[in-house]
Amino acid sequence: MLNKKDIDYFNFGKLENEKFWRRLGGKPDLKNKTVLDFGCGHGALCVDIAKSGAKIVNGIDLEENLLKFAKDNLKENYKDLKDKIKFDKLDIIKDETEQKFDLIVTKDTFEHTLNLPEVLKKMHELLNIGGKVYVGFGPLYNFYNGDHGRTEMYLPWFHLLFSEKFIINRINKKNDLQINRIQDLGLSKYSLSEYKNFFDNSKFKLKYYKTNQSDHPVSFLFNKLSKLKIFREYCTYNIYCILEK
Repeated sequence: MLNKKDIDYFNFGKLENEKFWRRLGGKPDLKNKTVLDFGCGHGALCVDIAKSGAKIVNGIDLEENLLKFAKDNLKENYKDLKDKIKFDKLDIIKDETEQKFDLIVTKDTFEHTLNLPEVLKKMHELLNIGGKVYVGFGPLYNFYNGDHGRTEMYLPWFHLLFSEKFIINRINKKNDLQINRIQDLGLSKYSLSEYKNFFDNSKFKLKYYKTNQSDHPVSFLFNKLSKLKIFREYCTYNIYCILEK
């Protein structure tokens, strides 16, 4: 039986898919395309892509519990798509795959992705000529909630006001853990400028790039503040971009 919490998260993901494509300028033509979903999670985006006519959709993730739900949900609720979608536990850098793809999608994953330059290099290798990577993620680490609550510094931007050593020692003591750095919490800690630099210095052409894409009522305020250089790093909450091989 599927866990209700996982079902709710999957259904939330389905609702978020429309925003993902809209913030990237619209859903591309997916008919007969081979697609890789990097960081597929519960598999909601994979289902959306398969329903849109993709030939093959390969969802990869490192979280076994998420992959188990994705596989069980596919088997139970999307039997008509079982020949189109497969889910694998795969480290895109370490694990080899001979499959080439027309598109790669990654949603709400790059803020957790370490060694991003190496990941981008591998994505470039996995794409067919002219292939594209559709990217959307946030919040960025320097935004007010960019720690995703994982540093347990619950007030806005407090994870930036204290030293990493202080935060790590506090977390270890409070939760009886032995982590050594912020990245051990599953946060990449990259800044806005670092992400932009990674994209610009990859082998890809940056075909589309937008920040602060949101429907939240106060998003206009952060948009205004992010125009000022002094606030840009701290008032930019997400990135949406398209990279082309």
